[in-house]
Order: sequence, then C-alpha cells, then structure tokens
Amino acid sequence: MQYSKLPNSTLEISKLCLGTMTFGEQNNEADAFNQLDFAIERGINFIDTAEMYPVPPVEKTQGLTESYIGNWLKRSGKREKVILATKITGPRYYSHIRENNSLDRRNIHTAIDDSLKRLGTDYVDLYQIHWPQRDTNCFGKLNYPYPEQREDVTLIETLEALSELVNAGKVRYIGVSNDTPWGVMSLVHLAEKHSLAKIVSIQNPYNLLNRSFEVGLSEISHYEGVQLLAYSPLAFGSLSGKYLNGARPEGARCTLFERFSRYFTPQGVKATEAYVDIALRHNLDPAQMALAFVNQRPFTASSIIGATNLEQLEDNINSLDVQLTNEILEEIQQVGTTYSNPCP
Repeated sequence: MQYSKLPNSTLEISKLCLGTMTFGEQNNEADAFNQLDFAIERGINFIDTAEMYPVPPVEKTQGLTESYIGNWLKRSGKREKVILATKITGPRYYSHIRENNSLDRRNIHTAIDDSLKRLGTDYVDLYQIHWPQRDTNCFGKLNYPYPEQREDVTLIETLEALSELVNAGKVRYIGVSNDTPWGVMSLVHLAEKHSLAKIVSIQNPYNLLNRSFEVGLSEISHYEGVQLLAYSPLAFGSLSGKYLNGARPEGARCTLFERFSRYFTPQGVKATEAYVDIALRHNLDPAQMALAFVNQRPFTASSIIGATNLEQLEDNINSLDVQLTNEILEEIQQVGTTYSNPCP
C-alpha cells in the first residue's frame, strides 16, 4: 500500500480508500465486516461513508452504513488505526433524513451527533459537505443554473458551524464534495479571512469518462493543497467493460438500479470500448488500468474504491501494482481527445 500526507493536515492516508455506500443495500453486515477486515489487512487505512448511505438512499435503510461501520469498529477495536470520513447531506433532497437539510448551524450539529452515535465514536477524522448549499454544477450538470436568488444559508455560516465541530473535538478536519472551483476558493478565502477551519480535501467524481476536475480544480489543488478524493474512479464499474454490448451482469449495481445511467451515454459507451481495447492490447485488466490512471494523477490524494465482493476488492487493490507507460498514457489521451468528457 502507498500512503501520503493530506496537505494542510496530519492525516497519512492510503492511496486507496474503502467506499462503503453498498453496505446495507447490496452488502449485509457480514459482507461489510469481511470487506473492512480485508481492506485493513491489505493496508487500507482510510474509510469513507455518509449519513445518507446506503445508496440508493431511502428512509428504510438510511444510516445503516454508518451503523455497520460502528459495529465493526467496536468488534475490531481498530478505531485508532483507521482514518474515518463521513459526510453531511446537502439540501434539496432526502427530507427523510431531516425535514430541512440546509447546511446551517443547527443541521450541522445535529448531523454530526447522529453520525457519531451510529459510528460509535466521539470524533471523525474528516467531515465533508456531501454537496453544496447552493444550486450549482454538480451531479452531471454542465450548464450553470443561474438561480434567481441567493441561498438563505451563507458559506460563512456553514464554515463557522464546521469550525465549531473542529474546536469541540468532534471533527479533526473538514472537506467538501461535488463542489466547484468557485466554491472551493470561496471557502479557502473565508477560512483565511476569519481564521476558521480550512477545507483539506474535495471528493468529486473523476475517471476516464469524466475528467472535468482537470479543468479548474486541478490548479486549485496544486496551489492550495485541496487534493482530490476521487469517487467513481471506475465510472460505476462501466470501465471494467462488464456492461459492454448491452450486458447487465446479475447482481451488478447498474443492473439492479436504473438510476445509475450517468456513464452510459452513446459517447460514453464508445469511449469505454476504446479504453477497454487499450487495456486488452497491453495485457492489462481494464478496471485496473482505469484505476491506475486515477491513482497516478498528481492531484489525487486517494481513490475511493467500492466493491460488492472480496474478489472485486482484491482486484481493485491490485491496481496499485500497475504502472502506466508513456505509450499507454498517450493512447489514453488520444481517446480522451476524441471523446472529451463524454459523461460529466
């Protein structure tokens, strides 16, 4: 396993992070325990979850993922050996979690207390905003929506509340997710101006089919040290090639849940075919090649991998053994130019 220090923090995180959004839906508690045990054995020390998990998010299962992790931490006694990250749900969706999911002081304090209770710990290492308070470009939106009015809850109110959690010892560091260059730089400037907690990470989608992080956020990562925790590095598993030619493997996420259609646009499918072809011609596993690409980006602090079984998890971890040559990277770039961000 490879480790690196997350800039602006003391967190030494593994290059791969165990994503857990299947815990409580596709994976039962025994499955979750097995994955957590295996990941730790292989050197992963970074676990990511969220209060709204599992996915798809519904009232019946909400919070199960954190509860499974909490039960595992109690059984294993390994709380001090893992870096634990979770997220607070943003506004506009999922009123079954809280009637009003605004990122105001009351909701932030309520959310962290509920997460800590489920996780069975008195602190989390990284607390993230799952998506912004404002309506902006995220979850595949390309065109800025130009909202007619500003949000009642301001960035400074949110940042002040998060800083209170840090000062109280409930949270060590804070981060964002599904955010934009404007959002990140605004939070950086507000932290500096008002001596508040600085965000240390951004969790956004990044994969061969969606390289939008490179456009503006990569420069911020370079100069401000707000590095990427890349989610969906396999584009919901599509970059493994298992969904090509209309295949829908039994039990696979995109077979079970129609909502996961983001990476199946006509251009996305063509790009996937081309990437899989590159991998096979170079005797590489397509999924491992796709993960290696994300792992080797200079702005990637950690890639968040998820699996429904231990075989998948092991294959994903083994991607760290893959080093992409300049020839392969050039071929990847050619495809990326032909099919530029087909699935943002």
